Amino acid sequence: MGKRLSYELQSWKKSFKRDWHLYLLLLVPLALVVIFNYAAYPGLRMVFMDYKPAKGYAGSKWVGWATFEKVFRDKDFLRALKNSIVFNLLDLAVSFPMPIILALMLNELRFPRFKKVTQTVLYLPHFLSWVIIGAVAYQLFKPSTGIVNILMMKWGWISEGIPFLTEKWHWAATYLLIGVWQGMGWGTIIYLAAITGISGELYEAAMIDGANRMQRIWHITLPGIRSTIVVLLIMNLGKLMGSNYERLDVFGNTQVKDFQYQLAIYIYEKGLASSKFSMATAVGLFQSLVGLMLVLISDRFSKALGEDGLL
Repeated sequence: MGKRLSYELQSWKKSFKRDWHLYLLLLVPLALVVIFNYAAYPGLRMVFMDYKPAKGYAGSKWVGWATFEKVFRDKDFLRALKNSIVFNLLDLAVSFPMPIILALMLNELRFPRFKKVTQTVLYLPHFLSWVIIGAVAYQLFKPSTGIVNILMMKWGWISEGIPFLTEKWHWAATYLLIGVWQGMGWGTIIYLAAITGISGELYEAAMIDGANRMQRIWHITLPGIRSTIVVLLIMNLGKLMGSNYERLDVFGNTQVKDFQYQLAIYIYEKGLASSKFSMATAVGLFQSLVGLMLVLISDRFSKALGEDGLL
């Protein structure tokens, strides 16, 4: 046992000496994770206080659970909570299957160069900020001067411009579809990586047995990436209470506020705009706890069905 421990220690020293510059680079993201994910935990105590920035933690009054009671009785919070749950469920239903479908389609392409170009085009939107995406979307979907409406009127499909981003029901559909377009390429990479781990001998055996392409996808590819699908589904369920402020803000306007008003907007308006930091922190903590519960429950459920789960 002592010799083995000594050998592992010597091996670790050699690898550290060889790759010290990589460990040094690793310190930067590690420090960011510690600072922004863990160093802020002591500040959570403000949810039990009537926190005033001028008085600080020492001078602010302790109020116990009164902040949570105030939040849960707030009509604005209930409206934001309802909108967040509805849109996140719709987002999950629309966005989650698309990377799987795209990965299956790309895996069947037989021209490597075209496959690489297609992958690049698909995942590039992931690196664009929502500010850029919103600016482009407004130029494309304006009712009178947007390219989409102009082309559809020119082709005779519609007689007048569709208010894609200025009427709440059209806004909801456009908001969801733009989210699918922005995120589907990045998810496709994960599924393609999982597909590469499937043994080619399985496909060869299936072809010998006379299985067509759809049968190979259904009986080999999908079961082969099932564990990846389950893990990503669990992670997405953990985001069910979240919302993206930047995404909501760039597509927001007074005409669609009934649908746009979600928890991220609520936290901003209560926390920064109204200086109610205790309420904003309470809502953020509520989101995190519910997200954690959803992850744990879905993980337990997946294990009950025979999957590996996340934890």
